[in-house]
Amino acid sequence: MAFITCNFFSEVLGISTAMNVILPESTKGQIGMTAESFGLKHPTLYLLHGLSDDHTIWMRRTSIERYAAPLGLAVVMPAANRSYYTDMACGHKYWAFISEELPHIARGFFHLSDAREDNFVAGLSMGGYGAFKLVLRHPDKFAAAASLSGALDISARVKRNDDDLWQYGELKNIFGDLDNIKGTENELFYLAEQVMGAASPRPLLYQCCGIQDLCYEDNLRFKKHCEKIGLEVTYKEGEGTHEWGFWDQAIQEVLKWLPIQSN
Repeated sequence: MAFITCNFFSEVLGISTAMNVILPESTKGQIGMTAESFGLKHPTLYLLHGLSDDHTIWMRRTSIERYAAPLGLAVVMPAANRSYYTDMACGHKYWAFISEELPHIARGFFHLSDAREDNFVAGLSMGGYGAFKLVLRHPDKFAAAASLSGALDISARVKRNDDDLWQYGELKNIFGDLDNIKGTENELFYLAEQVMGAASPRPLLYQCCGIQDLCYEDNLRFKKHCEKIGLEVTYKEGEGTHEWGFWDQAIQEVLKWLPIQSN
């Protein structure tokens, strides 16, 4: 595998930002690894970080490079700060960046496929929210998404932070009017309903969470909502809290689940 850190200027954000990228490489000579590359245009996983992290965290806390190597899969890990992958009410337009500009830039730098069936997104915590938001708003561009301990119920999260002025203020800077998130394109429950009523293909969804996790109730509510409206979700739960031991195991299961085409 080839590992590259890219620093570049985002015209959408108006600032310099960064992403880490893992690229497939056919090799048998790396100690302890077998790596493959299939074709000229690589299938791609956009792998999103959580609220307190950045574009380096998946490389530092998991063995994502080793896990992706045999699959011929490129992994793009962008920096999104504490944005909830949203066009912030008071801040930068991270939704426009992550959904439009980032794939265009990444494909300009590297040989990445633009075919829907070759594009996937996953993330943890805030990144789980971002992953589902991306696939539910653009099911025509992404075939599958996975949420690991995702912050999936934004409306409930806002209410829980009413008594925490700092966190409430941060969420207000991101989402704006916190009393009217329901029924908007920042709410996953609404987006799931929109996918069910649209003519576009339905994406594959994978959802996992530890039963001791602080986002567990969010995940149960989203799962039940999807069951109610008939949107199929592969759901996994087990012992675990909001920590990297759980996510290191979970991302391996996600990679096994992804419908990656090898030719």
